[in-house]
Amino acid sequence: MEASERIVSARNEALFPPTLARLGGLLYLLVILGGIFGEIVARGSLIVPGDAAATASHLRASEGLWRAGIAVDLVCCACTIGLAWILYGLLRTVDRKLALLMIFVDVIAIGLQAAFDLNLVAALLPLGSAAYLKVFTPRQLETLAYLSVRTHAFGYGISLLFFGLVFPIRGWLIVRSGFLPRVIGVLVSIAGLGYLVNGFTLILAPALAGKLFMFVALPILAGEGSLCLWLLFKGVNMEKYA
Repeated sequence: MEASERIVSARNEALFPPTLARLGGLLYLLVILGGIFGEIVARGSLIVPGDAAATASHLRASEGLWRAGIAVDLVCCACTIGLAWILYGLLRTVDRKLALLMIFVDVIAIGLQAAFDLNLVAALLPLGSAAYLKVFTPRQLETLAYLSVRTHAFGYGISLLFFGLVFPIRGWLIVRSGFLPRVIGVLVSIAGLGYLVNGFTLILAPALAGKLFMFVALPILAGEGSLCLWLLFKGVNMEKYA
């Protein structure tokens, strides 16, 4: 009986890493697609930079889309937690201490992202019809809503700074792993630098953030996209997995 249990356990362990990797790739794909929807569709199509009145008008007209963006963001946070756990499970065999540091910082970044999503909810509150809002002028309410939108943008930038710290650690572990391509580890590390540049620019020089975004977006997409697709379609090299 004990021998058969050991055989079943060994088989489960053999199947666990590739199954885990493909699940991680699927979660990663959902995070990427959700991020595109939230940033470009739900928010990018409604926010008018520098124009509180136009932004408020769009939010009133498309409140459902705005709320959908918030919901998708929260789902992405949940998926990112699952992805962080899976990558820790795969990479802890390389260096357990570094893998622990990676998931610790990852959780901080995810928590910040979810917390600052509250500002997206707060942006809708001044645009409601509650009686207590009548003490404000329409212009003031539009400004309050826009301030919440801008606060989220800076908060999101702060969360990206922590993600930027995660990616070089993750990249280094991938490079050393042997069961994932080294080039993907390098691309992931470069993506982390892109997040750091974008986050610090948003905080230190907001006017430049938009101009630099396209320059950092490509390496970020290359790093995250390559790891996502490899996990989803290739998994890990089981001959080198320890």
